[in-house]
Amino acid sequence: MTNVEQTSPPSGLASLLNTLKRGDIALALGVIGILVVLIMPMPSWLLDISLALSMALSVLILMTVLFINRALDLSAFPTILLIATMLRLSLNLASTRLILAHGHEGTHAAGRVIEAFGNFVMGGNFVIGIIVFAILVIVNFIVITKGAGRIAEVTARFSLDAMPGKQMAIDADLSAGLINEDDARQRREELEQETNFFGAMDGASKFVRGDAIAGLLITFINIVGGIIVGVGQNSMSFGDATQTYVLLTVGDGLVSQIPALIVSTGAGLLVTKAGATGSTDRIIFGQLGAFPRAMGLTSGLLVALAILPGIPMPPFLILAALTGFMAWRTAKNQTTATAEAGEAATQQMPTEESDQPITTALHIDSLRLELGYGLLGLIDNQQGQRLTDQVKALRRQLATEMGFVMPSVRIQDNMQLSSNAYVIRVKDIEAARGELRPAMLLTMDPKGESIPLPGEETTEPTFGMPAKWINEAEREEAMFRGYTVVDPTTVVTTHLTEVVKDNMAELLSYSETQKLLSDLDPEHQKLVEDLIPAQITNGAVQRVLQNLLRERVSIRDLPTILEGIADAVAHTQNITYITEMVRAQLARQICSANANPSGIIPLVTLSPDWEQAFAESLVGTGDDKQLAMQPSKLQDFINQVREAFERYAMLGELPVLLSSPAIRPYVRSIIERFRPATAVMSQNEIHPKAKLKTLGQI
Repeated sequence: MTNVEQTSPPSGLASLLNTLKRGDIALALGVIGILVVLIMPMPSWLLDISLALSMALSVLILMTVLFINRALDLSAFPTILLIATMLRLSLNLASTRLILAHGHEGTHAAGRVIEAFGNFVMGGNFVIGIIVFAILVIVNFIVITKGAGRIAEVTARFSLDAMPGKQMAIDADLSAGLINEDDARQRREELEQETNFFGAMDGASKFVRGDAIAGLLITFINIVGGIIVGVGQNSMSFGDATQTYVLLTVGDGLVSQIPALIVSTGAGLLVTKAGATGSTDRIIFGQLGAFPRAMGLTSGLLVALAILPGIPMPPFLILAALTGFMAWRTAKNQTTATAEAGEAATQQMPTEESDQPITTALHIDSLRLELGYGLLGLIDNQQGQRLTDQVKALRRQLATEMGFVMPSVRIQDNMQLSSNAYVIRVKDIEAARGELRPAMLLTMDPKGESIPLPGEETTEPTFGMPAKWINEAEREEAMFRGYTVVDPTTVVTTHLTEVVKDNMAELLSYSETQKLLSDLDPEHQKLVEDLIPAQITNGAVQRVLQNLLRERVSIRDLPTILEGIADAVAHTQNITYITEMVRAQLARQICSANANPSGIIPLVTLSPDWEQAFAESLVGTGDDKQLAMQPSKLQDFINQVREAFERYAMLGELPVLLSSPAIRPYVRSIIERFRPATAVMSQNEIHPKAKLKTLGQI
C-alpha cells in the first residue's frame, strides 16, 4: 500500500488566505491600503498595476450603471464613489512623489502607464497635452459633475417632499385591502431607501467636484514643483525640465481624470434615470425610436443639408438613408402591433361581455364605506388625522379588545350620494348612513341639553343624540363648557366601530375562524388537533364564536374557549348549550367587561314568577327546546324590562339582567330585539370574586 502524503500550505499562509476570503476583511484591508499609499512611497511597477485597477474599477462602475433596471439596484453607489475617489487621490499623490523624486531620470520615472498616456496625448508637444487635460477637467467639472449634482439635489428634495403623499397612498391601499401588511412594509422600506439614496447622492456628488479641483491643483503643483526641482536641484535646462515634467504631469493627470470622467458619467446616468425602470439601452432606444415621424423629419433635414453647396454629401446621405429606413421600419411595426391588438380585442370582446359582469357581480365586500364627493378630503386630510389611519387603528383596537380580526374596509366614492353623506355597507347591504360637515366640528352635551353655541342643529348619527355642528373657532369655548367635541373623521370611525361590533358575528367567516385556529401558539395546537374534527367541526366552532360575538363577548382568549367546548361536547352537541358552558368558563372575563368604573356589577334580577313563566314556556325534549310564551305575556315582560332599565338609566346606571342558566339564552333572544346593548348573564357566569350590587327586580 502506498501512502500519499498531502501537502498543505503553512498555517500562517492558510490563515491569511482564509482571512482574505471574507469580504469585510478584504474591504477593510483595501481601505487601509489606500490610506497607506497616502503616506508610504510606491514603486513604479506597483503604481502601474494600481492605475490599471483604477481604470478597470471606473469602467466596471459605468457598465453596471448601464445595465441595472432601477437606481436603487445600486444603492451603494455613494460608498463606491467615495472609495473610487480616495483611490484616485492616493494614486495621484503616489505618482506626484515619483515625478518629483525621479523625474530627472526620464519620462519612465513614474511608470510606463503615465509615460504612455503623456506621449499618446501630447504627441511630443506639451502645450497640446495641457490643453487636452484642461478640456477634460472642464467637461468633468463644469458639465457632467455640476449637472449630476444639481439633479441629485433636486431629486432628493422632491423625494423628501413627496414622502408624506406616497405614505398616504400606501396606507390608503392597505386600508382598502388592495395590499397586505407585508406589501405595505416593503413599499415603505423602498420609499425610505429611495429618499436616503438620493440624499446620499446629493452629498456624494461633492466627492467628484472636489476630485476635479484637487486634480487641477495637483497638476499645477507638479508642473511648477517639477521645473523647480529639475532646474534647481538636478541641473536640468529649463526646456528639458519643462518637457519632462509637463509630460509626466499631464500623463498623470490624464490617468486620473479619465477614470474620474467615466465615474462622473456613471453618476450622471444613475441620477437621471431616477424615474425610469429598465436598462439604459431600453430606456433610450425605446423612447427615441418610438416616434417614426421624428426620425422621418430628421432624415429629410439631413438630405437638405447634404445638397447645400460646400457640404460633404456622402456622410449626410448615409445618415439620412439610415434614419429614413428606421422611420419606415418603426412605423410598419407599430401598424402591425395596432392591428394585432385590435384583432385580439375583437376576439376577446364576447368573452369579456359575457364573463366580466358575472365575475364582478359575484364579488362582495365584507365592509365598504361609501363617501359623497364632498367627503373625499377626509381620506387625505393634512390638518387632522386621516380616515385611513383611524380605520387602521380601529382594526388593531378590535383585535386587541375582542380577538376579532376586522376585515379590510374598502373606501370609495359614490356619486349617487349627496355631497356630505356616507353609507356603511356590510356584505353589500346598507347597515348605516349619516351626514357630515367636513369643515366643522360635531359638539354634544353629555347631559343631553341644548348647546347655546352658534351652529347647525343635527343628530349624532351613531347613537342618535342631539348635537350641533360648530365652526373651528368655537372649539375652545365648547371644550371649556365641558361639551364633547369630535371632528368628522372621528364621527365616521365611531359609527363604523358600532356597525362592526353589531355585525361581528356575521363578519366572522369560516376561513377567518380557520385562520384564528391556525394562528394559535404551538402549545395550543395539540388541543385543536384533539378537538377538531374528532369531536366538533370547524363550522360548529365558528357558530360558537359567533354566538359569543353577538353578545360582544371577546374571543381573544381562544384557548379557554376551546377548553370549554371540549368539556361541553362530552355532554351535548347543541350549539346553544355549548355556548352557555363556554360563557361559564369565561366568567372572570364577562364579569370584568360588565363592571362599572368602580369594579362593581350592577344587577337587575328576574323575579321567581318570571323565572317560572319562562321555564314553563319551554317546549320540546332534550336539547331541542324552544320558547313558546303567549304574545300578551311576552309583551308584558318587554314593557317591564323597558321601564325598569330606562328608570335606572336616568339614575346613571347600566345594569346587567341576571337570570338562571336554563333560560338565559331565551331571555337574551327577546332582550336583543329591543335593547341589544343590554347584557344578560346567568348565575353560572358570576365569578366568585366579582363585586355585585342588586338594583332591583323585574
